Amino acid sequence: MIRLLLVDDQTLFRQGLASLLSLEEDLEVVGQASHGKEAIALTEQLQPDVILMDVRMPICDGVVATREIHQRFPWIRILVFTTFDEDEYIWQSLQAGALGYLLKSTPAAQLAAAIRTLHQGYSQLGSTIAHKVFAQLNPPPPVKNSYQQLLSERELEVLTLVAQGKNNREIARALHLTEGTVKNYVSQILTRLGVRDRTQAALWAKQNISI
Repeated sequence: MIRLLLVDDQTLFRQGLASLLSLEEDLEVVGQASHGKEAIALTEQLQPDVILMDVRMPICDGVVATREIHQRFPWIRILVFTTFDEDEYIWQSLQAGALGYLLKSTPAAQLAAAIRTLHQGYSQLGSTIAHKVFAQLNPPPPVKNSYQQLLSERELEVLTLVAQGKNNREIARALHLTEGTVKNYVSQILTRLGVRDRTQAALWAKQNISI
Protein backbone atom coordinates (compact mmCIF):
# COMPACT_ATOMS: atom_id res chain seq x y z
CA MET A 1 0.00 0.00 0.00
CA ILE A 2 1.35 3.42 -1.00
CA ARG A 3 0.59 6.00 1.70
CA LEU A 4 -0.19 9.48 0.36
CA LEU A 5 -0.22 13.00 1.81
CA LEU A 6 -2.16 15.57 -0.24
CA VAL A 7 -1.12 19.23 0.01
CA ASP A 8 -3.37 21.84 -1.62
CA ASP A 9 -5.04 25.01 -0.38
CA GLN A 10 -8.24 24.32 -2.34
CA THR A 11 -10.28 22.23 0.07
CA LEU A 12 -12.86 20.94 -2.43
CA PHE A 13 -10.21 19.95 -4.95
CA ARG A 14 -8.13 18.24 -2.27
CA GLN A 15 -11.09 16.27 -0.93
CA GLY A 16 -12.18 15.29 -4.43
CA LEU A 17 -8.67 14.14 -5.25
CA ALA A 18 -8.57 12.10 -2.04
CA SER A 19 -11.83 10.37 -2.95
CA LEU A 20 -10.58 9.66 -6.46
CA LEU A 21 -7.24 8.21 -5.38
CA SER A 22 -8.87 6.15 -2.64
CA LEU A 23 -10.59 4.13 -5.37
CA GLU A 24 -7.20 2.66 -6.25
CA GLU A 25 -6.61 -0.54 -4.28
CA ASP A 26 -2.90 0.15 -3.68
CA LEU A 27 -3.21 3.85 -2.74
CA GLU A 28 -4.19 5.19 0.67
CA VAL A 29 -4.59 8.89 1.53
CA VAL A 30 -3.33 9.14 5.11
CA GLY A 31 -3.42 12.93 5.46
CA GLN A 32 -4.30 16.28 3.93
CA ALA A 33 -2.69 19.69 4.36
CA SER A 34 -3.81 23.13 3.19
CA HIS A 35 -0.37 24.78 3.12
CA GLY A 36 3.33 23.97 3.28
CA LYS A 37 3.81 24.49 7.00
CA GLU A 38 1.04 22.04 7.77
CA ALA A 39 2.52 19.63 5.23
CA ILE A 40 5.88 19.65 7.00
CA ALA A 41 4.25 18.90 10.35
CA LEU A 42 2.07 16.11 8.93
CA THR A 43 5.02 14.59 7.10
CA GLU A 44 6.92 14.27 10.34
CA GLN A 45 3.87 12.78 12.05
CA LEU A 46 2.57 10.46 9.32
CA GLN A 47 5.72 9.56 7.33
CA PRO A 48 3.89 9.11 4.00
CA ASP A 49 5.49 7.34 1.06
CA VAL A 50 4.52 9.95 -1.52
CA ILE A 51 3.44 13.59 -1.18
CA LEU A 52 1.34 15.38 -3.81
CA MET A 53 2.38 19.01 -3.42
CA ASP A 54 0.81 22.15 -4.87
CA VAL A 55 3.19 25.08 -5.35
CA ARG A 56 1.25 28.30 -4.83
CA MET A 57 -0.26 28.26 -1.32
CA PRO A 58 -0.63 30.71 1.58
CA ILE A 59 1.54 30.73 4.74
CA CYS A 60 4.20 28.45 3.20
CA ASP A 61 4.39 27.61 -0.49
CA GLY A 62 5.12 24.22 -2.00
CA VAL A 63 8.71 24.96 -3.00
CA VAL A 64 9.73 25.88 0.55
CA ALA A 65 7.87 22.88 1.96
CA THR A 66 9.44 20.55 -0.61
CA ARG A 67 12.94 21.76 0.24
CA GLU A 68 12.36 21.37 3.99
CA ILE A 69 10.79 17.92 3.69
CA HIS A 70 13.43 16.65 1.25
CA GLN A 71 16.24 17.79 3.56
CA ARG A 72 14.70 16.13 6.61
CA PHE A 73 13.13 13.07 4.98
CA PRO A 74 15.01 12.43 1.69
CA TRP A 75 13.43 8.97 1.28
CA ILE A 76 9.92 10.44 0.91
CA ARG A 77 8.97 11.01 -2.75
CA ILE A 78 7.46 14.38 -3.63
CA LEU A 79 5.30 14.88 -6.71
CA VAL A 80 4.36 18.46 -7.53
CA PHE A 81 0.75 18.49 -8.68
CA THR A 82 -0.39 21.94 -9.70
CA THR A 83 -2.08 24.12 -12.31
CA PHE A 84 1.04 26.25 -12.77
CA ASP A 85 3.58 25.37 -15.45
CA GLU A 86 5.76 28.48 -15.15
CA ASP A 87 9.45 27.74 -15.70
CA GLU A 88 10.37 29.23 -12.33
CA TYR A 89 8.08 26.89 -10.38
CA ILE A 90 9.29 23.83 -12.29
CA TRP A 91 12.94 24.71 -11.86
CA GLN A 92 12.68 25.59 -8.17
CA SER A 93 10.57 22.54 -7.29
CA LEU A 94 12.93 20.04 -8.93
CA GLN A 95 15.96 21.77 -7.46
CA ALA A 96 14.28 21.63 -4.03
CA GLY A 97 14.01 17.85 -4.27
CA ALA A 98 10.72 17.04 -6.03
CA LEU A 99 11.01 13.87 -8.09
CA GLY A 100 8.12 14.71 -10.40
CA TYR A 101 5.98 17.55 -11.75
CA LEU A 102 2.48 17.04 -13.19
CA LEU A 103 -0.33 19.42 -14.03
CA LYS A 104 -3.80 19.05 -12.55
CA SER A 105 -5.16 18.39 -16.03
CA THR A 106 -3.47 14.97 -15.87
CA PRO A 107 -6.08 12.15 -16.18
CA ALA A 108 -6.73 10.22 -12.97
CA ALA A 109 -5.41 6.92 -14.31
CA GLN A 110 -2.20 8.60 -15.45
CA LEU A 111 -1.79 10.30 -12.08
CA ALA A 112 -2.20 6.98 -10.23
CA ALA A 113 0.36 5.36 -12.54
CA ALA A 114 2.75 8.27 -11.95
CA ILE A 115 2.44 7.87 -8.19
CA ARG A 116 3.34 4.19 -8.45
CA THR A 117 6.32 4.93 -10.67
CA LEU A 118 7.48 7.74 -8.39
CA HIS A 119 7.21 5.42 -5.40
CA GLN A 120 9.69 3.11 -7.13
CA GLY A 121 12.17 5.99 -7.34
CA TYR A 122 11.68 7.10 -10.94
CA SER A 123 11.01 10.71 -11.86
CA GLN A 124 7.72 11.67 -13.52
CA LEU A 125 7.28 14.74 -15.70
CA GLY A 126 4.23 15.78 -17.68
CA SER A 127 4.83 15.84 -21.43
CA THR A 128 4.78 19.64 -21.61
CA ILE A 129 6.90 19.91 -18.48
CA ALA A 130 9.64 17.65 -19.82
CA HIS A 131 10.44 20.07 -22.65
CA LYS A 132 10.80 22.91 -20.17
CA VAL A 133 13.01 20.81 -17.91
CA PHE A 134 15.39 19.86 -20.72
CA ALA A 135 15.61 23.52 -21.66
CA GLN A 136 16.34 24.78 -18.16
CA LEU A 137 17.96 22.20 -15.89
CA ASN A 138 21.72 22.33 -15.84
CA PRO A 139 23.16 18.95 -16.81
CA PRO A 140 25.43 17.03 -14.42
CA PRO A 141 29.12 18.05 -14.61
CA PRO A 142 30.74 16.66 -17.76
CA VAL A 143 32.51 13.37 -17.19
CA LYS A 144 36.17 13.50 -18.13
CA ASN A 145 36.14 10.02 -19.67
CA SER A 146 34.50 9.63 -23.05
CA TYR A 147 31.11 7.95 -23.02
CA GLN A 148 32.53 5.04 -25.02
CA GLN A 149 34.75 4.22 -22.03
CA LEU A 150 31.94 4.71 -19.52
CA LEU A 151 29.22 2.67 -21.19
CA SER A 152 28.96 -0.49 -23.22
CA GLU A 153 27.36 -0.45 -26.67
CA ARG A 154 24.13 -1.92 -25.26
CA GLU A 155 24.07 0.61 -22.40
CA LEU A 156 24.46 3.40 -24.96
CA GLU A 157 21.48 2.02 -26.88
CA VAL A 158 19.39 1.95 -23.69
CA LEU A 159 20.51 5.46 -22.68
CA THR A 160 19.65 6.83 -26.11
CA LEU A 161 16.11 5.50 -25.81
CA VAL A 162 15.82 6.85 -22.25
CA ALA A 163 16.82 10.27 -23.60
CA GLN A 164 14.03 9.95 -26.17
CA GLY A 165 11.52 9.58 -23.33
CA LYS A 166 10.91 5.85 -23.73
CA ASN A 167 9.82 3.83 -20.68
CA ASN A 168 11.25 0.42 -19.78
CA ARG A 169 8.54 -1.49 -21.64
CA GLU A 170 9.08 0.50 -24.84
CA ILE A 171 12.85 0.09 -24.58
CA ALA A 172 12.48 -3.66 -24.01
CA ARG A 173 10.29 -3.95 -27.08
CA ALA A 174 12.67 -1.90 -29.25
CA LEU A 175 15.79 -3.84 -28.20
CA HIS A 176 14.12 -7.26 -27.86
CA LEU A 177 14.96 -7.50 -24.15
CA THR A 178 12.93 -8.24 -21.04
CA GLU A 179 11.75 -5.33 -18.89
CA GLY A 180 13.84 -6.70 -16.01
CA THR A 181 16.98 -6.61 -18.14
CA VAL A 182 16.23 -3.03 -19.20
CA LYS A 183 15.69 -2.04 -15.57
CA ASN A 184 19.10 -3.49 -14.69
CA TYR A 185 20.73 -1.63 -17.58
CA VAL A 186 19.13 1.65 -16.46
CA SER A 187 20.38 1.13 -12.88
CA GLN A 188 23.91 0.45 -14.19
CA ILE A 189 23.77 3.55 -16.37
CA LEU A 190 22.71 5.79 -13.46
CA THR A 191 25.57 4.39 -11.37
CA ARG A 192 28.18 4.78 -14.10
CA LEU A 193 27.14 8.36 -14.88
CA GLY A 194 26.79 9.31 -11.22
CA VAL A 195 23.29 10.73 -11.72
CA ARG A 196 20.16 10.43 -9.58
CA ASP A 197 17.42 9.48 -12.01
CA ARG A 198 16.33 9.01 -15.61
CA THR A 199 15.80 12.74 -16.11
CA GLN A 200 19.40 13.56 -15.26
CA ALA A 201 20.63 10.63 -17.37
CA ALA A 202 18.65 11.99 -20.32
CA LEU A 203 20.13 15.44 -19.78
CA TRP A 204 23.62 13.94 -19.64
CA ALA A 205 22.99 12.09 -22.89
CA LYS A 206 21.73 15.18 -24.67
CA GLN A 207 24.88 17.07 -23.60
CA ASN A 208 27.43 14.35 -24.30
CA ILE A 209 26.04 12.17 -27.08
CA SER A 210 24.73 13.17 -30.48
CA ILE A 211 21.07 12.12 -30.28
